[in-house]
Amino acid sequence: MENVIFDLQNIGMCYRKAASMPWKGNKFWALHDVSFQVHRGQTVGIIGRNGAGKSTLLKVIAGIIKPDKGTIMRANVSITMQSLGAGFDQRLTGRQNIFLSGLLLGMDKKHIHNCVKKIIELADIGDFIDEPINNYSSGMRSRLGFSIAYYVDTDVMLIDEALAAGDHAFQEKASELIKQKIKSDKTVVLVSHSIPTIQELCDRVIQIESGHSLPELPVDETIKRYVEIKKKQ
Repeated sequence: MENVIFDLQNIGMCYRKAASMPWKGNKFWALHDVSFQVHRGQTVGIIGRNGAGKSTLLKVIAGIIKPDKGTIMRANVSITMQSLGAGFDQRLTGRQNIFLSGLLLGMDKKHIHNCVKKIIELADIGDFIDEPINNYSSGMRSRLGFSIAYYVDTDVMLIDEALAAGDHAFQEKASELIKQKIKSDKTVVLVSHSIPTIQELCDRVIQIESGHSLPELPVDETIKRYVEIKKKQ
């Protein structure tokens, strides 16, 4: 167990539908029964159809939300989570958000100052770096968010569709940087709809279907099962 970073057992997560009346059954189970482990140094992909519970699962793993049932064990590791510009203050500029997000992710001011030029260069959004975030496209927010998270020195990276937005050139660049993280023995959990990305980067894949984790299979077999389920939609 010493190499186990996360151990999830029978995880369930319930939300209440804000618009529902109390007598109409206003509960929605985003996750029903999810169980798997993540070991140190692994890159684990999470796949599933829209609404399967993938993003909710990543928040549970990160400790952002507490599951309503089941248990999760986390090793004593540092974690950063990246999801399409999550946590940005829309009123602040991109440059200001680098410092704000960096501090929230556990970076000290000196480290942020040392990395800010590299972060801006990696994000490659030009003069928009000094414009308010609410003027950014989703792709620009994703690029900036990924760039900040990349320079946070943590044991574990949780990535939610960070490679999905932006142009093809940025996706390739981001994939290469993730590969470098993998080679440096970082633990990565990646949620993505991009099957080529999952195939290339992940040595394990967990499939979530209607809030349940399906029995784990080798990567290619899991992807084949996922594709077959999507065809039946």
